[in-house]
Amino acid sequence: MKRILVIDDERQICEMLRKKLESVGYAVAEAPNGKVGLKLHKENLFDLIITDIFMPEKEGLETIRELKQDFPQLKIIAITGGYSSGPEELLNVARMLGADRTFPKPFKLKEIVEAINQLLGE
Repeated sequence: MKRILVIDDERQICEMLRKKLESVGYAVAEAPNGKVGLKLHKENLFDLIITDIFMPEKEGLETIRELKQDFPQLKIIAITGGYSSGPEELLNVARMLGADRTFPKPFKLKEIVEAINQLLGE
């Protein structure tokens, strides 16, 4: 069973993603920020990580950079909702840092699942 880590400080987003991804056969863990997410990944080596960009303690862009530095093959999906000039700019930076796919919030769960299936070859 492929394992996914969801890193987001919004509880409802984590819960919604976890329920949906578990319902289609993935094992899912959650982290409230990048600091906890990095620690969890080093202990458990997930197959894919979904990370928000705006979070306390360690934000998503820094998290993506560190993950790709230490785990270059890791699949990463970046999500974000807020930013004064819109999420596109931050999502472009996330792609430059190594995110495989990016989605602005609100996103469609179906699109996230399709992206995960493609990235993990399911």
